[in-house]
Amino acid sequence: MNSTKSALTSLAGFITRFFILWIILFSAVAYFFPHVFKNLGFLIVPMLAVIMFAMGITLRIDDFRRVFLRPLEIFVGVCAQYVVMPLLGFLLALAFGINPLIAVGIVLVGSCPGGTASNVITYLARGDLALSVTLTSVSTLLCPFLLPALMYGYAGKWIDIPVADLFISALQIVLLPVLLGVILRKLFGRKSEAVLPFLPSVSSLVIALVVGIIVALNAESIKTIGAVVLVVVIIHNALGLICGYLIAKALGFRESSCRAISVEVGMQNSGLAAALSQLHFGYLSALPAALFSIWHNISGGAIASLWRNRSVHEQN
Repeated sequence: MNSTKSALTSLAGFITRFFILWIILFSAVAYFFPHVFKNLGFLIVPMLAVIMFAMGITLRIDDFRRVFLRPLEIFVGVCAQYVVMPLLGFLLALAFGINPLIAVGIVLVGSCPGGTASNVITYLARGDLALSVTLTSVSTLLCPFLLPALMYGYAGKWIDIPVADLFISALQIVLLPVLLGVILRKLFGRKSEAVLPFLPSVSSLVIALVVGIIVALNAESIKTIGAVVLVVVIIHNALGLICGYLIAKALGFRESSCRAISVEVGMQNSGLAAALSQLHFGYLSALPAALFSIWHNISGGAIASLWRNRSVHEQN
């Protein structure tokens, strides 16, 4: 029994460690052989709910208590998340003058909370992991209320935004699964911890599959406008990372906190953006989310390697 558990744990670790590889692999297969994934679009929303449920199980009540222990860092991080990225997405969409549905997708990516990948990158970058987890938790819980308002304010320039429908979807896909996960962990205590080592690998494969489906559904669009959208995504992500770091640094936060806020602002829950896009605006609007999911893990890995080799003490 122990050997089986050890083997499964090793396999889960291997899957999680090479997360970006699975995303690239699924995306490549989806691009060159779109028929493999094309009929799986209906799975995107339920798969996202599964990921959010898994995220909820990993959270503890202490993750939310930190809001009262470190209110300024949490406030600044969440504000940066919901001010910087939506505004940048809106400005970039205007600057590049691209297809309205693509523009809506870019703003939607920017309006989403941070994803669980940001916690992994923060850990690897020697950032403040506890702060990162709390920022992800708080921004995720605020998502159903802030995302529809941001979409109405920014993306309403191009199309009519179904604010009420976005709110309901965010509740169903984000808030309810996360809260259910938190409650189940509280109820089952140590018993629930047995599954914790396997949740990152499950989430990694599910996200890779979501990205693959979106790429397959937009394979033709990628050939014509994919390069432009990728450039926007790269700039969006880079500016988010830079702005998050500079805002935290300007306020005199510790280096580890600056790194956590930088990663949290620059890395979005692109899987959620993909789900909401295809649910309310069509598959084309989900293209920025798919490309963002690929790119921000590459850039996140790069910045983690850079910071990991530069101690926090040296930067203070």
